[in-house]
Amino acid sequence: MPKLHALELVPDEAGQELVRRDWQALRDAGLPSQLDHRSPTNAPHVTVVSAPELPEAAVDVARTRLGSLLPVRARASGVLLLGGDRVTIARALDLDDDVVRRALAVRVQVPDRQHVGWLPHVTLARRVDRSSVQLALDVLGHRDEVLTLTELRRWDPDLGAVTWLAGH
Repeated sequence: MPKLHALELVPDEAGQELVRRDWQALRDAGLPSQLDHRSPTNAPHVTVVSAPELPEAAVDVARTRLGSLLPVRARASGVLLLGGDRVTIARALDLDDDVVRRALAVRVQVPDRQHVGWLPHVTLARRVDRSSVQLALDVLGHRDEVLTLTELRRWDPDLGAVTWLAGH
């Protein structure tokens, strides 16, 4: 699988702490957690688009359409299970329609993007065995939280670098 470049929205410190609390709870329960991802750039985020390459047009549209809108409130409104035998666990995010329209305007600039459509979420754990899903749900609970997305960044896996596009 090729390395994927990404445009991401990042929550403020309070929002990052909420997500890291979930990461820690999963780890404390002996489950996979995004805390296990040791990259220094690993931080709670919402991926707007990811692809093997990001055209500069997409970066420009993201900076203009999304960056100018920050900060944005997002309600973490439930838990998602994505995948097959092993699942990704994530918090689903409710966002204002204008934010969704702007994110879609960015996504259409990227012809080789991963995934059709956009399902805004914050990943909590990857590669969780299906037999552990109920434990993960019990650990995470069902509370709703509000995150404030304050920054827009670009992840370049070829350089191992983050470039801040707005709000930083």
